[in-house]
Amino acid sequence: MPEPQRPQYNTRQLLLQYIFIMRWLSVAVLLLGTITCLPDASLALDRVREHVSAHRISALRPKRMVGGLLTASVPWQAMVYLSENILDGGFAGGALIAEQWVLTAGRNLFVGKNQSQTRGQEPLIPKVYLGISKRVHANASTEVAVEKVFLHPDFQNTSEWDNDIALIKLKKPVKFSESVMPIPLPETGDNQEEKEEEKGIIAGWGWGRLFTPAPVLKFLSLPVRSCKGNYQAKVLASTPNVDDKQFCTGPSKHQENVCFGDAGGALAFLNPNTETVYAAGILSFDKACSVEEHAVYTKISAYLPWIHSVMRGTAGKTFWHDESRLDIALQLYHHKLHPWHEEG
Repeated sequence: MPEPQRPQYNTRQLLLQYIFIMRWLSVAVLLLGTITCLPDASLALDRVREHVSAHRISALRPKRMVGGLLTASVPWQAMVYLSENILDGGFAGGALIAEQWVLTAGRNLFVGKNQSQTRGQEPLIPKVYLGISKRVHANASTEVAVEKVFLHPDFQNTSEWDNDIALIKLKKPVKFSESVMPIPLPETGDNQEEKEEEKGIIAGWGWGRLFTPAPVLKFLSLPVRSCKGNYQAKVLASTPNVDDKQFCTGPSKHQENVCFGDAGGALAFLNPNTETVYAAGILSFDKACSVEEHAVYTKISAYLPWIHSVMRGTAGKTFWHDESRLDIALQLYHHKLHPWHEEG
């Protein structure tokens, strides 16, 4: 299979539209004070002005993936779904990168996310939804059937955060539209993620200020930050030991950040030299949630050989769709958590 070509769709125009609105809103916020929520990105600018003027409650300024713009569609955004309940695996993000392929975080394919819960376990086959903005639209009409999943062979090899990447192959190629469109992978010269303070855009349905998932897809513009020192000093299993295959972003200028449930989403950049949009990273450490923490991403360019080998069909072990495996995994997981619930 040849390497996937960059799709020639209106992805760049869509991203530029988002960036334009976000820059306008930054000016509006300085003039009007902080705001409670931000408008749907598909609204005309007069509606945006009206909305911002009507919601000037600085005391409730959100500090998670709540302050981001509500968006009618981020066309490459996928929902990778195990359960509505976070204790049963929850749901997270993914990125459509070709007509039959979704890129996501490896941890999104397990009920329990840490090494003790994934070691020796096969990844689960999730449900995948495309072309949706509202979570309630994740139903049979927007579900795309999954054929198999490919977990990176060195997933969590030395820590709970290394090689946190996986590919999901769909049973059939999807039909592209304004709401379903792939995002290109990085090519030579696509290195915005290596530039301090360069801003990328990420979307998700992750937790908000009320510690509940967002009902509508939102996105944020986040700056690239150096964070190796931040996490290496902590030396905790619950935080990443950032290496050269990862990079970080800090909170937005309005102190917004990603949070639980946003993992797997793609951080998108616009290369100003080629004027092309590309996916630079897959969100791995989504526990940032506050202004004190940095979000950590798996750097896609470091994994291009593996990604291309999988898509060509030359990679190693695969995991096929089996509807019974998720139910069994949930039962085993809860048995470990609550062994006193034994039957009999």
